[in-house]
Amino acid sequence: MVPITQLLQRRLHRDPPAGTPMSRDSSIHLRGVTVTREGQDVLRDVDLSLVEHRIAVIGPNGSGKSTLVRLLNGLLLPTRGTVQVGELSTAHDAKRIRRQVGFVFQNPENQIVMPLVAEDLAFGAKNLGLRGADLATRVDEALERLGIGHLRERESHALSGGEKQMVALASVLVMDPATIIFDEPTTMLDRRNRRRLQAIIDGLDQRAIVVTHDLDLIGDYQRVLVIHDGRVAFDGAPGPAVEFYCEISDR
Repeated sequence: MVPITQLLQRRLHRDPPAGTPMSRDSSIHLRGVTVTREGQDVLRDVDLSLVEHRIAVIGPNGSGKSTLVRLLNGLLLPTRGTVQVGELSTAHDAKRIRRQVGFVFQNPENQIVMPLVAEDLAFGAKNLGLRGADLATRVDEALERLGIGHLRERESHALSGGEKQMVALASVLVMDPATIIFDEPTTMLDRRNRRRLQAIIDGLDQRAIVVTHDLDLIGDYQRVLVIHDGRVAFDGAPGPAVEFYCEISDR
């Protein structure tokens, strides 16, 4: 088996299929964003430009963290305001944006849809227009990169929680996005698999935006957003951000 340190140094990068031009400007911009549900603002008046390589999003349960990151690739549209990836708008260019901004869900069961692992890895990329030898090569490389080639022909829903999380991430890597969003990626993992996933995230070439309660995960990140009561209450370096988060958690 190839050591994980070597696997993490390999980059999946292929040209997009013909006829589907894609900008690699991966900067993400939110302007005047509010999300309202049942008459209540769950996120309000958010203005952000996200350009850093490693960004964490922390905050109390129900503060709006998951709502925020689901806006970033068009899984959710704002009630008011705009979200753009480069020059693309989530309101009008969602399919193109999802090729640039991948999403790994907290529960991989929400992401695994095909009976066999290899089929599941190919599913999302097929929906975005990838076909043939290029798709097969990407699947092979994603499996190798994460060290899960032995799972190729396994039944997806018979895997362990840690294996499912790796398959969910591999299915995103096949699409070669510029940014990968992780929504509470360590919640369902044991300590060993948390460390493994942390090493994998640290080794990604892509920008990673990580929603987490695991504060040990974010010490080396460049930027941390603290979400509280539907607002960005703090935006800065990890140390001060964690201090602020602990303060509001103790109130």
